[in-house]
Amino acid sequence: MSRSVKLAGRLLRQVWNPVADLPVFLCPGILRFPSLSTSSRLQESRPQRLQASQQRHISSITSAAATVSPKVLVPLLEKLPQQCPGCGALSQIADKDSPGFYTPTRKSIRRYLEGGSSSSKKSAEDEIVRAALENVASVETGMSVADFSAPIKDDTSPPVCDRCHKLKHHEIGASIHHPSIQSIQDTIFESPFKYNHVYHVIDAADFPMSFIPGLHKLLNLTPQRSLNRRSKTGRFYHGKKTEVSFIITRSDLLAPVKTQVDSMMPYLRSVLRDALGRSGKDVRLGNIRCVSARQAWWTKELKEEIWKRGGGGWMVGKVNVGKSRLFHDIFPKGRSEKAKSLKKNNTTPITIKLESRLEGGQSIGWTPIESDATEHVENAEEATEVEALAASEATNQIAEAEALETSEAFEEDHELSDSLDTSTLLPPAPPEIDYPAMPLVSSLPGTTASPIRLSFGNGKGELIDLPGLSRGDLENYVQPQCRPTLVMKTRIVPTQQVIKPGQSILLGGFIRITPTTPDVIVLGYAFTPIHSHLTSTDKAIATQMHTRESNVENISLPETAKTIALAGTFYLKWDVTRERAGPITSRVAVNIKPDRLPYRILSTDILIEGCGWVELVAQVRKKPGEMAPVVKRCEGRQDEHERWLTEPEHDSEEIDPSWPSVEVFSPEGKFIASRRPMNAWLHIERKPTKGKLQGRPRKSMKGAKKNEKRRRAEA
Repeated sequence: MSRSVKLAGRLLRQVWNPVADLPVFLCPGILRFPSLSTSSRLQESRPQRLQASQQRHISSITSAAATVSPKVLVPLLEKLPQQCPGCGALSQIADKDSPGFYTPTRKSIRRYLEGGSSSSKKSAEDEIVRAALENVASVETGMSVADFSAPIKDDTSPPVCDRCHKLKHHEIGASIHHPSIQSIQDTIFESPFKYNHVYHVIDAADFPMSFIPGLHKLLNLTPQRSLNRRSKTGRFYHGKKTEVSFIITRSDLLAPVKTQVDSMMPYLRSVLRDALGRSGKDVRLGNIRCVSARQAWWTKELKEEIWKRGGGGWMVGKVNVGKSRLFHDIFPKGRSEKAKSLKKNNTTPITIKLESRLEGGQSIGWTPIESDATEHVENAEEATEVEALAASEATNQIAEAEALETSEAFEEDHELSDSLDTSTLLPPAPPEIDYPAMPLVSSLPGTTASPIRLSFGNGKGELIDLPGLSRGDLENYVQPQCRPTLVMKTRIVPTQQVIKPGQSILLGGFIRITPTTPDVIVLGYAFTPIHSHLTSTDKAIATQMHTRESNVENISLPETAKTIALAGTFYLKWDVTRERAGPITSRVAVNIKPDRLPYRILSTDILIEGCGWVELVAQVRKKPGEMAPVVKRCEGRQDEHERWLTEPEHDSEEIDPSWPSVEVFSPEGKFIASRRPMNAWLHIERKPTKGKLQGRPRKSMKGAKKNEKRRRAEA
């Protein structure tokens, strides 16, 4: 019995061990052993508690034996791709409800198994073309149609599994079991590259709720550079250097124009600094990218960075943040042939001397001919062929001896043991091609089931799409047919809603925002794909609890009403008077400083995880003692830059009684957070017109002909 079968048998008896409690789609290397169909003893002794989806070869034979014979299934599994190119799950024909399941009778799979022979069948058009060529060949001498063949379309690209097929064409599917951050950590630690780069993908729709806290410590990443100019630029852990970049995806949801999104970078950097906490106070944060795959904003620059950096690139983030969609645009496609041509076009003369020693001790030397010595090629052609043949034979002998020694050492070190050292969380890398199949893009949370590795640049680097971490599972409280509406796919243009005392905003009928400060009017702007409705608080509560029939649609499940709880009290504590006061504080108009105004405009953004945000704005009148005194000049000598006395700003973490507050109610009291306001409504309101975007206006031609005639007459 072969060594691989023995090793597989030992592993099969240990897979159900609770110590190896790992999802199979994250551990494809445990059970990748061929020739298991010959061992019937292992099938009988295998525990019944082992799930069918955990075995690709054995369980597929036992579960599908009623329809297809095992003699047909084993060759079928060998012809199928190792992984589904859409979700990365291990291919199997055992459990049709699990990722990676292939139906052998599907048309695309039959065509793939046949090697694309169906496309090479002769058609009536081919016969017409052949008959026409034969007529021409009978007239023209020297023309033959013996080598005539119709062009064959290459449709042998690897097919996707049934789950990806249904998601792509019918938008039907189930989410996978989301991995933990420890599984992602162990996967990255198995990287074969010395230099790695983690692209922490963050969604712009609920920024920064999709940020993963503590990622630096968990993955042993290079610490962020501080403001000190002597700070280190890199650090190695266990012989590997891993850096990180923050990629804010789907930035087209923030503003309609790229220039407006670029102007938000200081704001996004400050919000991310707040999310980092204490560790983000004194760091540079120069590794932030705000990209949009839909509008192709800054994706080309990011692709060039990936190409130049090489090594291992890891896409890390939560579900539905846009990792797979971004993967399509930043993966360097078609670069392997370019690298080969650059190597061929290198005309620098290089002299390499290879020496190999045979068993008898005789040494053979071989020096290739330089590129500029073309005049000696014809004379020494036979001698060069003989030397090259001898050198290749000697090199093959040495390589075979080294491979034999390596295999013997591997067998000694990895003899049948009781551990799972042969398991790997990282699947094998597929062969590199110029334009590989890209991962599937879907709004279903958890589409990617296993790491998807794609190489580029003739082994220069790899880009790996990892499964997404859990994001809160808000969709579990929503009706199945309404779950796709939770994902913001396009930019939202909201309407201004005036929330008076005693009123509330309902989002989707099950999330309620209620102001608690009396005699304060709050303006609301819902940047969410679910419908927002303004109504009285009593009606909002009844609609939220499914106790009142109304025209307001509640997309939540009936049992969600029992889980509604207070998510928190959020204060409108950020001052946006200068941005919201209009021409009163504008430098080109009245130019009154906000401290001298008798009121303040406060705002905050209420975040809904994975869905969007609601901008809340309120105007509060200042107390008599809160107004700043009139600006006066300093007494004494003045220099050319005059100094002015004003009240210094006092930063206090205590709650100000003048801050308006709102209460938010959601399922389980979760999925809600707040951030400093983005003022997205002002960006939508001030959208540049088409004429301004085109630049300088066209010169007026009124009276041009008269002026031209007058000029000619005077001349």
